[in-house]
Amino acid sequence: MRVFIRAVPAIAGLAVASPSTAQPAQTPAPPPPYIAASAIGETRVSPDRAVVQVTVDSRAESAASAGGQNRDKQERVIAAVKAQGVAAPQIRTSGYRVNPEYAEPERGKSPRITGYRATNTVQVEVRSIENLGKVIDAALGAGATNIGTVGLYASNTDSARREAVKLAATKARGEAESAAAAAGGTLGTMIELIIDPGAIPRPLLQNVVVTGAATSFGDTGDSGVAPSYTPVEPGESLVIAAVRARWQFVPGQR
Repeated sequence: MRVFIRAVPAIAGLAVASPSTAQPAQTPAPPPPYIAASAIGETRVSPDRAVVQVTVDSRAESAASAGGQNRDKQERVIAAVKAQGVAAPQIRTSGYRVNPEYAEPERGKSPRITGYRATNTVQVEVRSIENLGKVIDAALGAGATNIGTVGLYASNTDSARREAVKLAATKARGEAESAAAAAGGTLGTMIELIIDPGAIPRPLLQNVVVTGAATSFGDTGDSGVAPSYTPVEPGESLVIAAVRARWQFVPGQR
């Protein structure tokens, strides 16, 4: 929260002329004083969607073999993810590479290639937080080797942002009124109000990283036990709005 009070002093002017042309010196009127304040408003929303990175690693003696094995595994992973209700447009490839792997070089000899590693990563958008654990377990159960950068977000923050703007504007006016009273005056007409367009929702949850095979893919038998999936707690996202405002300062009677 920042508050500024500005009162620009008058600038005296001096004119010199002959007696026949002498006129009274004119002093330019100073700009009216004003008070400027800035403030931040915060509200919270519950994330309802997620974006998760699903990676498949494969190793083989040749690049073609590593790539082929990786293709087959990733196809199974994508099919398993789609079986959890994720539509094709919600899945896109975000990274693919095939690299040689080398043995520890011997003294005086060039590094020796021992095999190749293929890595394929797809980004999956899950439009229901309740299904996120199922999607993670399905991907791991189908052969995914890494689940990383799970980002949780709210699909609609319009009302939360409007409330944050309202809170920020109220805070700014309250601070400006306090400053005006302390300076012996009151607030006049608002001159300017600027809403910062750069403030965006910020998750209050760190990224989740899961590596390895699924440990509890869910009970699919007739044991009567409810399926168990990877737990994911959505937490909350912070919606921030910042405003800057200026009001005329009306001095009190002396």
